[in-house]
Amino acid sequence: MAIEKKTIRLLILEDSQNEAERLVSLFRNAGNATRVHRLVSRDDLLEALEHNWDLLVCAPTSECLDPHEALSCVRHHGKDIPVILLLADNDTDSVTEALMLGAQDALPQGEDERLVLVARRELVNLEERRARRAADVALREVEKRCQLLLDSSVDAIAYVHDGMHIYANRAYLELFGFDDAEELEGLPMIDLIGSCDQSAFKDFLKNHQNLDNNELACSGVRTDESTFSARVNLSPAAYDGEPCIQVVIRAESANAELEEKLREISSLDLVTGLYNRVHFIELMDKAAHRAVNDEQPASLAYIRVDRYAALLAEMGLGAIDLLLTDLAGLLRSHFPQDAQLARFGDDVFAVLQSGISPQQQRPQLEALLKKAEGHLFDINGRTAQTTLSIGVAGLNETTPKAGEVIDRAQRCADQLDEPGTLKLFDPAEELAAAASRGSVVAMVQQALEQNSFRLLFQPVISLRGDEHEHYEVLLRLLSPSGQEVPPDQFLAVARESGMGEKIDRWVILNSIKLLADHRSKGHATRLFIHLSSASLQDQTLLPWLSVALKAARLPSDALVFQLSEPDAIAYLKQARAMVQGLKDLHCHIALSQFGCALNPFNTLRHLPVDFVKVDGSFAKDLNDPANQEALKAMLASLHGQAKLTIVPFVESASVLATLWQAGTNYIQGYYLQGPSQSMNYNFSSDE
Repeated sequence: MAIEKKTIRLLILEDSQNEAERLVSLFRNAGNATRVHRLVSRDDLLEALEHNWDLLVCAPTSECLDPHEALSCVRHHGKDIPVILLLADNDTDSVTEALMLGAQDALPQGEDERLVLVARRELVNLEERRARRAADVALREVEKRCQLLLDSSVDAIAYVHDGMHIYANRAYLELFGFDDAEELEGLPMIDLIGSCDQSAFKDFLKNHQNLDNNELACSGVRTDESTFSARVNLSPAAYDGEPCIQVVIRAESANAELEEKLREISSLDLVTGLYNRVHFIELMDKAAHRAVNDEQPASLAYIRVDRYAALLAEMGLGAIDLLLTDLAGLLRSHFPQDAQLARFGDDVFAVLQSGISPQQQRPQLEALLKKAEGHLFDINGRTAQTTLSIGVAGLNETTPKAGEVIDRAQRCADQLDEPGTLKLFDPAEELAAAASRGSVVAMVQQALEQNSFRLLFQPVISLRGDEHEHYEVLLRLLSPSGQEVPPDQFLAVARESGMGEKIDRWVILNSIKLLADHRSKGHATRLFIHLSSASLQDQTLLPWLSVALKAARLPSDALVFQLSEPDAIAYLKQARAMVQGLKDLHCHIALSQFGCALNPFNTLRHLPVDFVKVDGSFAKDLNDPANQEALKAMLASLHGQAKLTIVPFVESASVLATLWQAGTNYIQGYYLQGPSQSMNYNFSSDE
């Protein structure tokens, strides 16, 4: 499952081609795909502004185009492009001037980490502005349609704020005998309600959001002081951006009893007399609103009749209706009067109870299961028995949607293996279900919680003789179906979801345990363990690692912590502090993916690493003499700095011979041995 990343469309105002490429590499190393254009003149900028761009980064100075002029040009053309000015120094006056000209930020040139963070912030803000503009357009269109519907509605509709009318449609005016909406201005709605019902209306207006029935029967007063019977329906709304109350008034006809019956029929199930599915979902929506806004929890029980299909085939439709009616009576007698009961489907009942959690509801439901199991249903002189399966889910302040709560309860009922049992929604099981549906985030979370990642070990073999056995630790994740999730995919998801640090600690802790056990058998083994960019920024890692090593009684030099060159460049300050801290603990350090930066040896001046693993691309196409010479030159330079070198991706005997001649210290690859679940490579065979 590939993770889609949005490409950043980047403008760069920088005279130096090398510096521009460095900035591009900075964004790419931070995990962003980029489409870049380097500006070379004002006309070039004007042409570029005809298209959409996400970010403009300006050098402190440019002979092609003054950065301040570029900023003014962007603003003059009304383009929403965040502009970041790089400054030659950290002078506050320069920062203030740039901000006054409209730049989103200004920072000293060379503060790469800060630049990435600022750019990320501005890109997020840009996406939010674009989304807001799209939402504004959609909202205006919806408001136009709603206004047309209101004006043409045959229902009498008004909007009331603080008891005063702020809008009324034509049907509302005609109902009360007004000729024009201006006559309603400043008129309290209470004046349109009969005096005998005003007290009840005030209470209804004040508490309607907390009532399950949001309709009130009362009398209305027309302008000619005549009265009529009406039903008032209230609901929260907004008009012209202001919160208010929507009022729908329906005058009762002469056949009020028939209308009442129709309303009752519309909300009830005709077989059982309980609420029907449509009305129950409305009750669930209101309960979700109360749970989120008023912190009033609720519990939903999804009750399925076991063996329904067999009973239907055996007894027939008429008899099954009698059974359901009897069961509905059993539910009414079992639950308190304030519980909301519904027939949710052919064989499903639903019970909504406010003010309690699923755990609090459990004893009550367990008692219902026993009562139903022992109940004898009398169906036209015949006796029938059945049991119930119940799934339970709660509504609280984190409830996303009422429909999701219903789905959770239904899934719990579906997962029951035995009839006559119940199951409460468990977030951990929901996580497992999400993992089964292919969510990589859920798979990673589940692996962390259940300790189900898998560690593999690939030997790192010395060509120059070494008393130690070396393995690189590799992390693997299996999907619920047993298929391996590509490491690049799940590690990228973990990084984006903020779980990179937790994964690193899991790998370190489990590697230490396995290594301590392995060394206790007489092996002089070292492990290469990866550290992600998240761990480079984690100031609590070193104290935690010190405690973990002491607890395992493992010598610190048995671990080689491996940093990648892109991460080290992007977080050089943090990497330097981390390397120094690891050195203080007497751990070894390795730098991997070496050689792809514009100036890779510059990184080594800041990081006193012990091992350098060159990028795998250098081991490819070594049949080309030019590539061989480039690799030999790099290895010679590294050896001149007393670095132990590692070349990965050794896939053939010919590559092995070339690397021997090139003088590399260690090799690694499938030609020697691929990753294995055991540290079982016979290093003595290579001596």
